[in-house]
Amino acid sequence: MSLKRITAVLIILCMAIAFAGCSSTPSVPALSPGSVTSGGNSGPTSSGGNLVPTPTDTVPDYDMVKVDVGEKDYLGVIPVIFQGGLGQIHVQKIEVFLYRDDGQQQSATIAANKGAEADLQGTRQTDRVVVYVTLNGVRYKTNDVLSPYRTR
Repeated sequence: MSLKRITAVLIILCMAIAFAGCSSTPSVPALSPGSVTSGGNSGPTSSGGNLVPTPTDTVPDYDMVKVDVGEKDYLGVIPVIFQGGLGQIHVQKIEVFLYRDDGQQQSATIAANKGAEADLQGTRQTDRVVVYVTLNGVRYKTNDVLSPYRTR
């Protein structure tokens, strides 16, 4: 009698293990903050489809910095201003890319000083501004926004 019970328990146990393995969702490996890289985002490539913002990277709290993309003025100039932050001491490079509505592209580099600014010449349409900040050798995309031309 005990052989039947052991066999039944083993069968139930095997079924439970098989069911648990088949019903779980595949796990996605989590990235640590230091392993976030820019992937294939190395700056401007082709002008087709560059007016669609993509997700930005998550910067660790201890390296957080702020870059403001200002409102486009009546001439189409877009101010991009470095506002500093906890990680300001770790900033190695701030790169700004402008994808214009007419297909042209511009880039600029901003100094790592609080208040440093770059003015990009946009169009009188909607343009896209992308900001990359390199902190401790890791490049993060911190801003990816559309900059519409303001109308009255």
